[in-house]
Amino acid sequence: MDLELLRTFLELNRTRHFGRAAEALFVTQAAVSCRLKSLEEQLGVKLFERSRREMRLTPEGSRLIRHSEKLVATWRAARQDVSLAEASEQLVIGGSLRLWDVLLQRWLHDLRRTYPTLAIISESQSPDLLTRKLIDGTLDVAIMLEPAQLEIMHVREIATVEFILVSSDAGLEVEQALVENYVFVDWGLSFGLDHRRTFPDAPEAMTRVSHAKMALEYINLIGGSAYLPRRMVDKDIELGLLYEVADAPVFTRQAYATYPVRSSRLELIEKSLELLRSD
Repeated sequence: MDLELLRTFLELNRTRHFGRAAEALFVTQAAVSCRLKSLEEQLGVKLFERSRREMRLTPEGSRLIRHSEKLVATWRAARQDVSLAEASEQLVIGGSLRLWDVLLQRWLHDLRRTYPTLAIISESQSPDLLTRKLIDGTLDVAIMLEPAQLEIMHVREIATVEFILVSSDAGLEVEQALVENYVFVDWGLSFGLDHRRTFPDAPEAMTRVSHAKMALEYINLIGGSAYLPRRMVDKDIELGLLYEVADAPVFTRQAYATYPVRSSRLELIEKSLELLRSD
């Protein structure tokens, strides 16, 4: 099996467009079409139903997604492991999109400084996809706010994240901050429930975003308020670019590391987690 065919299939599934897939893969649309046709012929099934308006996976295509992701990820890890002669070991780490800018970017830096000969593969994905990759064995450890509880996985609390209400305007009261250009950041189901219980009369936010960096750049440029991790905004508060809203309740969430109970890299995983800190 040519892995380029699987990469093309995965890119087509992501974009659902031959032109955009071709741009991402740096090939022509004709090459994308030829690769898909070749893959379908090898498998003896249609992978996409195509019409003038949409492109959707067939049931067979849906079943191929997980196998394709696993094969491509396994080959990527194998190529790095074999090619880097100076590497002592390899570690594949993942984190939820919500936590990468908040906690995990610095972890990646600390890993490189502490283990200069360690081969590292890192990625940010949704919690569901991270869990699936842990089960498939293509990921060594994942950091999430709300991990799945599985018997085959260790779930270890590794950091506390504090969320404070900050605003681009000084002197706002809590009620004002939640009304005047408030940006709701999706920090997961439990945060959303706590937010609703704490502010039952607050209006629905006109702007909702999926992670912290989007909200921070928004309120720095457009203005407004949002609940953001304290460690992420401390410098902006110190410089007078943002202001903590007085008397606003502080929300806390635990970040967890999830990794297989049985892993040949168990000692390395646990040592690497010692570098994670939320201060």
